[in-house]
Amino acid sequence: MAGDGEYERDRNYLTTRITADGRDGFPVEPGRYRLVIARACPWANRAAIVRRLVGLEDVLSMGIAGPVHDERSWSFHLDPDGRDPVLGIERLQEAFFRRDPGYARGITVPAIVDVPTGAVVTNDFARITLDLGSQWTAHQREGAPELYPEKWRDEIDDVAEKVYRDVNNGVYKCGFASSQEAYDKAYRRLWDRLEWLEERLGNRRYLVGDTITEADVRLFTTLVRFDAVYHGHFKCNRRKLTELPALWGYARDLFQTPGFGDTIDFEQIKRHYYVVHRDINPTGIVPLGPDPRNWLSAHGREELGGRPFGDGTPPGPPPPSERVPPLGTG
Repeated sequence: MAGDGEYERDRNYLTTRITADGRDGFPVEPGRYRLVIARACPWANRAAIVRRLVGLEDVLSMGIAGPVHDERSWSFHLDPDGRDPVLGIERLQEAFFRRDPGYARGITVPAIVDVPTGAVVTNDFARITLDLGSQWTAHQREGAPELYPEKWRDEIDDVAEKVYRDVNNGVYKCGFASSQEAYDKAYRRLWDRLEWLEERLGNRRYLVGDTITEADVRLFTTLVRFDAVYHGHFKCNRRKLTELPALWGYARDLFQTPGFGDTIDFEQIKRHYYVVHRDINPTGIVPLGPDPRNWLSAHGREELGGRPFGDGTPPGPPPPSERVPPLGTG
């Protein structure tokens, strides 16, 4: 937290990369690594979506931490005996300590763990999704989309940086501000950017080009949590997502696209934010609403054209062990 009450995210991550040529000592190998996520976390949600879109389920296993954690780390309290079935650990913290016994930074998801050693390789969330799309191509499914096409990279990077600064991280700057001035500043930047996005998406189906790209993945994970959490819990309450026609239609379009909505568990999302953030919600009461079934309503965005997967194809259904509960059953 800055001296003026502004929330500052710690971005000091383990930046070791898993690459096709193994330049950092960790070559891409089917079955060697385990992606650890939490359904609740928007940053981890990105990695789960990209893994689904490019079809890496059979070569990169996924562990799912539960929605509630303490100051030590995310834990595997949803798994039998409270342990990840592949890594055999109760807390993600153990994998970070195997990498560095004196590790003193944040224990964050997503993280990719080297299964033979049980040590975290990387928790650099921004790089993880780019590398899943570019370094694992030899093992991607047939028809995997290109999420970071060369001809659009400069625009994708520009849009993604604006979205990160003002929206992805902006909601946290509102929620964790400790002064009125810091909150007011973050709130205005958030809504200025949301209004910019509302205008941008008024006549185009996707953020960049005419296909789904990395930029859409990054925006979606904040939008899908907006009304359920950020609007009230983080005081981002000028309007609800459902009151922004273009963004609401865009978010539903993505939600109904294979690989997006089938990674979302609203009950885990709400349980994490409302239970863990006791400084914001001291009672720990988790709201019952909003009703998530409106995410399946018609959006009409097909009329704007675009090809969701470009020259590729949609992914198949998720593996049975990774399926989320149907909407409205929580």
